[in-house]
Amino acid sequence: MTSTRTQRFGAIALAAAAALAFTPAQAGEVEVLHWWTSGGEAKAAAALKITLQKGGHRWKDFAVAGGGGDSAMTVLKSRVVSGNAPSAAQIKGPSIQEWAQEGVLANIDDVAKAEKWDELLPKVVSDIMKYKGSYVAAPVNVHRVNWLWANPEAFKKAGAKLPTSWDEFFVAAEALKKAGIVPIAHGGQNWQDFTTFESVALGVGGAEFYKKALVQLDGATITGPTMTKVLETFKKVKGYTDKNAPGRDWNLATAMVIKGEAGMQLMGDWAKGEFVAAGKTPGTDFVCVAAPGTAKAFTFNVDSFAMFKLKDAANIAAQKDLAKEIMAPAFQELFNLYKGSIPVRLNMKMDKFDDCAKASAKDFVDTAKAGTLVPSIAHGMAVPSAVEGAIKDTVSQFWNDDKMSVADAQGKLAAAARTK
Repeated sequence: MTSTRTQRFGAIALAAAAALAFTPAQAGEVEVLHWWTSGGEAKAAAALKITLQKGGHRWKDFAVAGGGGDSAMTVLKSRVVSGNAPSAAQIKGPSIQEWAQEGVLANIDDVAKAEKWDELLPKVVSDIMKYKGSYVAAPVNVHRVNWLWANPEAFKKAGAKLPTSWDEFFVAAEALKKAGIVPIAHGGQNWQDFTTFESVALGVGGAEFYKKALVQLDGATITGPTMTKVLETFKKVKGYTDKNAPGRDWNLATAMVIKGEAGMQLMGDWAKGEFVAAGKTPGTDFVCVAAPGTAKAFTFNVDSFAMFKLKDAANIAAQKDLAKEIMAPAFQELFNLYKGSIPVRLNMKMDKFDDCAKASAKDFVDTAKAGTLVPSIAHGMAVPSAVEGAIKDTVSQFWNDDKMSVADAQGKLAAAARTK
């Protein structure tokens, strides 16, 4: 299961719904497929439900358990094939275009134009929400993936300084190891391996290399000397994890940093929810900095809802209101305050957000302008799912198999990139 779907949100006050009120032109029903079924995730869905019901629409919950969304996609396919699609479904990344190619998604350009989405979203994000130039999905949030989380007390004990480069990272890791602290907390799932890998790739090779190798899947770049260095650095990180890492969940790795058992973790901003839930304060009890070498870049993971073609006029009106409210400032603020992510709108006030979120929001804007805002391949934003799975498997094989050479890994990556 991917990390973005396992956060804790905290309680969402019903009173906030008043701030989200709107008046629909025609009351209808919205059936929304999602896999936010755990305690905190269910509250996120509830925030959207309250928003729609406040305006007179009926909300029909179509929740399918399973954090990765695989079960939900199986159910969705059967519904669509039988001509009974929901109003909206939690779909993200290239999967949006895959569904649109089937001719089942609705054009919501009228909502996007009225609400000025093209002005409010970075182009790299809005392009993912479109098919052949038209909006077919609404983005909910942005998670930054390339974060390094650190325990300042552990660093103090080790006499180490926070790293800004991979060379500095290994100096700090060595100091932590000598102090009897696990340098890097890590878990055993392949998406965790790949989250680390893409941060290494971005930090070692830079945004242009990342785009060529992991988004455009350029064979020469994948088999070239920069990727060799990336893989060597990635494998070196493994040496600073502990022997109990295989099979460990990401949140248990975060707990090691919270307790001071480990000094660092490479993980997206959903990790912040674990620190906050443990009563820790950003900047004091824990530190969030960009992964080594990636301060001027940003790997994003955006949750979104794709809109399906409907026939009933009232339900179509309700669907359009759903799309509108997902991008409205009040909902963007409410939802993201509890999810640990940041608003996807570029002009949002961040007064109520913590320092990590404020830093993330600033970097989101800056990297969008600089062209260094890149999609996370580890979290389903960059390439078709079949290619993603093949590359993910190769990266984990290399991470776990000490006998696999860097050259072998590059060859396997190149082959995985050609997966159809």
